[in-house]
Amino acid sequence: MTEQKVRWGILATGGMSATFAADLVDMPDAEVVAVASRSPEPAKAFAERFGIPRAYGDWESLASDEEIDVVYVATPHSAHRAAAGLMLEAGRNVLCEKPFTLNVREAGELVALARDGGRFLMEAMWMYCHPMVRRLKELVDGGAIGEVRSLQADFGLAGPFPASHRLRDPALGGGALLDLGVYPVSFTQLLLGEPSDVVARATLSEEGVDLQTGALLSWENGALASVHCSLVGGTATSASITGSRGRIDIPYGFFFPDRFVLHRDGRDAEEFTADPADGPRNSLKHEAAEVMRALRAGEAESPLVPLDGTLAVMRTLDAIRERVGVRYPGEAEAVTPA
Repeated sequence: MTEQKVRWGILATGGMSATFAADLVDMPDAEVVAVASRSPEPAKAFAERFGIPRAYGDWESLASDEEIDVVYVATPHSAHRAAAGLMLEAGRNVLCEKPFTLNVREAGELVALARDGGRFLMEAMWMYCHPMVRRLKELVDGGAIGEVRSLQADFGLAGPFPASHRLRDPALGGGALLDLGVYPVSFTQLLLGEPSDVVARATLSEEGVDLQTGALLSWENGALASVHCSLVGGTATSASITGSRGRIDIPYGFFFPDRFVLHRDGRDAEEFTADPADGPRNSLKHEAAEVMRALRAGEAESPLVPLDGTLAVMRTLDAIRERVGVRYPGEAEAVTPA
């Protein structure tokens, strides 16, 4: 797989799949050759919309399609373990939407399937592939603000979401943390690694999912991070990283920034802005390009979104849920003990 187009299959036909398919269609080295859903009608409609040659009304047909190089899994995250697992067991490479799974046990099972079978697997944490986030990480890793001492990040939606909405359905892994909180937690761990301790509080719905959650993460070197997510209030979606010699502020949209400001002690503030050539700030092309680069290079994992990092994020999400009392159906023993 060096010169020819990378052939994609898409599993599920919701909003994320549509956004991803639209970006793939515009990439000259990518080709969407098949789409699957649980029934034929939505798959056929999706295929017609994006000019995809094959539409399947079941997952198994997509898994057995030998003309697919990689499958993008965008089912509800409660089905990620089953969907991505089926693809991996059939020998397909997989890009799986975030949150990767419901819990770290399921995530570990997928990672084991991929590694044992020699298949490529990556979480679709597009933030890690975003050019501006990569630039920010380079600055932090290079010591631009000294040693990171604290970090703040938030992501909240105004709502309100009715009880019938998937975000409030325990059977679908509902709640603010897995849908939204995965972003500030992942951003934090991109820069600081896995925390050594977690303290968390949440407001729970009648259904038992978190409507908003706040967590304080700490590291053995003394660093602290405050992360917040909400389904009951629209937050600034901002982030700030403070170091021993400066600070970086992302005023809006920290996981897909078009600018950020670097404050270094004793210097004027420096604003970094996105390169127009990188395309829209919300483009998923960068993560697709990373998958295709890795496949062509014969890599089983992406260095930008490593599987060990995904597992570490899932451990933190499990720890937060354990502390606030959110468990999903069938996982009585699945969450990491407090």
